[in-house]
Amino acid sequence: MAKKIVIYTTEFCSWCRKTKEFLKEHKIKYKEFDVGNDAKKAEEMIKRSGQRGVPVIEIDDKIVVGFDEGRLKGLLKMK
Repeated sequence: MAKKIVIYTTEFCSWCRKTKEFLKEHKIKYKEFDVGNDAKKAEEMIKRSGQRGVPVIEIDDKIVVGFDEGRLKGLLKMK
């Protein structure tokens, strides 16, 4: 079963771009919310993660704050 992946980003965040590039490179589908333009999603992100910084990546029920390639690979069961 495919994992549910959500990324909370902002338009000018370089780490957000890096995270999306990483996922695209590995052909991993995700849903993205720009919290810089969507206050409701920003509140949702803060409630889920306790963080205001981006990116916040949610993989199923696990939260990753920032671009952490090792943790992402682990949660996505990649080598």
